[in-house]
Amino acid sequence: KLVARMLSESGFPIDFASRKGLAGQLPDLPILEKRNWLIHLYYVRKDYDACKIAIKEQLQETQGMCEYAVYVQALIFRLEGKIHESLELFQTCAILKPRCADNLKQVARSLFLLGKHKAAIEVYNDAAQHNEKDWEIFHNLGVCYMQLKYFNKAKDQLNNALQLNRHDLTYMTLGRIHLMEGDRDAALEIYKKALEVYQKAFEYLGNALTFEPFNYKAILAAGSMMQTHGDFDMALSKYRIVACTVPESPLLWNNIGMCFFGKKKYVAAISCLKRANYLAPFDWKTLYNLGLVHLTMHQYASAFHFISAAVHLQPKLAELYMLLAVALTNLEDLENARLAYQKASSLDTGNPLISLNYAILLYNQGDKKEAVAQYYEMQRKVHALKESTLDFDPEMVDIAQRLGTSLQLGEVAIWAKPGRDSKPKARGAAAPSAQPLGSNQALGQAMSSAAGYAKTMSQGRSSGPR
Repeated sequence: KLVARMLSESGFPIDFASRKGLAGQLPDLPILEKRNWLIHLYYVRKDYDACKIAIKEQLQETQGMCEYAVYVQALIFRLEGKIHESLELFQTCAILKPRCADNLKQVARSLFLLGKHKAAIEVYNDAAQHNEKDWEIFHNLGVCYMQLKYFNKAKDQLNNALQLNRHDLTYMTLGRIHLMEGDRDAALEIYKKALEVYQKAFEYLGNALTFEPFNYKAILAAGSMMQTHGDFDMALSKYRIVACTVPESPLLWNNIGMCFFGKKKYVAAISCLKRANYLAPFDWKTLYNLGLVHLTMHQYASAFHFISAAVHLQPKLAELYMLLAVALTNLEDLENARLAYQKASSLDTGNPLISLNYAILLYNQGDKKEAVAQYYEMQRKVHALKESTLDFDPEMVDIAQRLGTSLQLGEVAIWAKPGRDSKPKARGAAAPSAQPLGSNQALGQAMSSAAGYAKTMSQGRSSGPR
């Protein structure tokens, strides 16, 4: 009828038969949904002001009973950061259409964003009853349980999600949980399974840059790989391109900072890392790196500040406690340094660097008996790691040999030919080898980020944002 009226008003002749035929072809939309197409059009175009006007008109005509208009209004509120208002509208949608799993998922998502993880779990469970084949529901349940530290339940839900859809995000979350539990072998197996599914992602990275040379995610990943192999200048040239597209990316500035760290330009590294910390103040990897660089510059009070902040955010990472102990040792707080080493040893029973640094501290304090015990513990860990694929750092080997001589243990056979360690040491992380024996060495790792993916790097470990 609307089209017929428009044709009539335009001056074109139209008879009754054609009117009747035209009216029969037009869909008779219910009044509750007649503006849905317009609301959707404005929303996907990100014309939110016009979208709000269309939503307001639709809700006035329907007396607030149009579920789709309320749904889109809630999405806009969430984009604007109005999470409470968004939650109320999504709850209204759930009342208007109670059997819709999507509405319940959005209610649960809002509760999650508000930090109400237990309430979110209840709503996700309700949504799962309406849609048992939605992998996203089980994935988000796993994330909620992870936030509550219920790791076993989280792993069960994530495995359920993988049975429905082998999504890379689920693999990454499951691997992260294993790392939080300190089970690196299990995390490695998860990442290997993910690579079997997504192995072509690496093969097509170059193709992605060929077809879209300014795709910042691909450039950031490529720069991270170059940084992995120590090509810091080339990595910085890639990051310069990314900086034009996403100048406010904390991952970018963290990686730039660690490139400067690898080039031994420590002041520039600190400047970039502090920018990354400003953009993402709760990213423990950036705090770790800041502590590492300050240790390298012998600024132990600043190092303690950043490392202790990282410990609060990542309390189960042994290397953080080791670096904290190094800072405390140089601040002459020896009692707390010993406690930090003991905590690090309990969290990671396979890292020889922890035992080596702890033995040096005990030697400095004159506790030769305990120093010898830690030295033998280090030997045991080295023997266990001999089949690894990474060489021990030569500086670590030299320090261990000198410590063995000072403890009157002689030169140990395992150091005659450099063995292998499970993890590489970050360049520039240790104090110069010319220091007197007995000074603790900051044998840490740099933390870099690459497009949200976790990879082992020779310059340190990389892990992306969450």
